[in-house]
Amino acid sequence: MTIQADQETIIVEAFINGQNVKSLSQVAKENPTNPTEIVGYFPVTTKEQAVEAIEAAAGAFKTWKQTSIDERITMMRKAIEKIRAAENEIVHLLSREHGKPLYDAHGEIYVSLMWMEFACNEAKSALQEEIKEHENGKTILSYDPIGVVAAISPWNYPIALSTIKIAPALLAGNTIVLKPSPYAPLAAAKVAEIIASEFPAGVINVVHGDADVGVELTSNPLVTKIAFTGGTATAKHIIKAASETIKDMTLELGGNDAAIFLESFDVHDERAMRRIVISNFLTAGQICMIAKRVYVHRSIYDEFVEKYIEAANRWIRIGDPFDSNTTVGPVNNLKQKNYVLGLVEDAQKRGAKVIPLGQILDQKQFEQGYYLQPTLVLGCDVHDPIVVEEQFGPTVPILPFDDEEQVIHLHNESVYGLTSSVWGKEEDAISVARQLEAGTTMINTAAVQGLDVRFPFGGVKQSGIGREYGAEGIRTYTEKHVINVPKTLDLPYIPE
Repeated sequence: MTIQADQETIIVEAFINGQNVKSLSQVAKENPTNPTEIVGYFPVTTKEQAVEAIEAAAGAFKTWKQTSIDERITMMRKAIEKIRAAENEIVHLLSREHGKPLYDAHGEIYVSLMWMEFACNEAKSALQEEIKEHENGKTILSYDPIGVVAAISPWNYPIALSTIKIAPALLAGNTIVLKPSPYAPLAAAKVAEIIASEFPAGVINVVHGDADVGVELTSNPLVTKIAFTGGTATAKHIIKAASETIKDMTLELGGNDAAIFLESFDVHDERAMRRIVISNFLTAGQICMIAKRVYVHRSIYDEFVEKYIEAANRWIRIGDPFDSNTTVGPVNNLKQKNYVLGLVEDAQKRGAKVIPLGQILDQKQFEQGYYLQPTLVLGCDVHDPIVVEEQFGPTVPILPFDDEEQVIHLHNESVYGLTSSVWGKEEDAISVARQLEAGTTMINTAAVQGLDVRFPFGGVKQSGIGREYGAEGIRTYTEKHVINVPKTLDLPYIPE
C-alpha cells in the first residue's frame, strides 16, 4: 500500500508473494459520511492474479510449516507492535472509509490486538503435541497445519474480522490469502500488509476483486481451508464451490440475535438500559452479534419502553465520525441503507409504530451522507420481516411476551443462532439461557460488551460452522494427527 503525499487518498494494490502487484483497473471507495469524497482506490484483482496469490501461498507453505512455534510468535509480536504504533493512522482511515466514529474504530483495533496478543500467549499450549502412554502402548496427538487458507472478511469490522483469521492461521503454521470486502477494503489491507512485513514472502497475500476472485479462492484445489465471515446466502455459494475438493471451513454467518428481558429485570437500572441501547446501535447496528430483536415480559413492557427511549435519547448522537460528541455514524453503504429503510417502511405499512431516537448533530451533513436516524419499532407481529430478518442497521423492534415458554419458542424458531442475551436475576437468566439455541448467550449484557476472546465464538443452525476465538479458534486452523504405537502389533484373533 502507498499513501500519497497529501495523506488523503489511499491507493491499495494486490499484495502477492511479498510485493504490491498492479491491476489494470481501480475502484473508488467513497466516504459514507460524504459520498462525494473519495477516501481511496482499491484494485480489481484478476482471476489470474488470485491464482498467483494462491500459488505463492502454497509455495511458501512448504518451508513456513517447518518453522518453530517460537519463531512464529516472535514475528507476530513484532507485527502487533507495528500495528500499535500505527494505530491513529489506521483508526482515521477506518473511520473515513467505514463511517464508524473514532471511539468505535479505536475499539475495533483494541479487540484486534487483544485477540492477537491472546493468540500469541495461547498458541504454544493450544498446539502442544500430546503424548499418552497407556496399557495398549503409546499415542501421539499432534496439531498439524492445514495448508493454504482463503480468508474472506466482511465490511462491518474489517480489521477485527481479518486478524481473527490471520493470527491463528499463521501461528498454526499455515499461509493465507486474504480478500477484504469491497465496502471496507483499505484499512484491512493496510493492517494485513503491516503484518506481512514481519513474515516471509508468500505467507500473507491480499487480493481484492469481484465474484470470480471469490470463486477462485473457494474452489482452487490448492486452498485447503476457507475462513469466511459474512452473510448466510453467500456462505451457501461458498459451500457449493468448495464441495468439489471437500475443503475444511470455518463460517461465521448472519444472526438475528434476541435480547430477552425477564420479569425480574430492573427497568430502573440506568446502566443496564444504557447497555442494551449500545447493544442495539453500536456501529449503527452493523454488527453480526448485535441485539436485533428485543422481547420484554408484558408485566414490565410499558415502563421498559419508556426507560429505553430515555436511555436511547441520552446516548444516541448522530453525526460526523470525527466529532467526539458522535456516538452513531452513517450506515456503511447505500445498499445497506436502502435495505434497512425498506424494513422500517414495511413495518409501518403493517401498522407498527416507528419512533425516531437520539439527536442529529448536523442536519445538512445527515442529509448528504448514508445516515439513518436510529428507530424503535413497536407493535410488530412476531413474524414481521423486521423481526425475523437480520436488519444489520440502526433499527430495533421491541415486543412483549407472556411467559418463558413462549419467549424461548420465539427465540428458537429462528433459522439463526449466533448470540443471544437474557436480562434479569442471574439465576433466572441462566435458567432461560440454557434452553436457547445459540452459540453464545450473555447474561445482563449483549454484543461486544459481552465478548471474551478467551472463549470460542460462533453460531449454530444457519449462523455458521465452527468456532473462532479461544484455544479452539487456534486449533481450528490445524488437522489433528494421531500416531499410534501399539504394544501388541498383531491382532489376537487373526489365525496363523
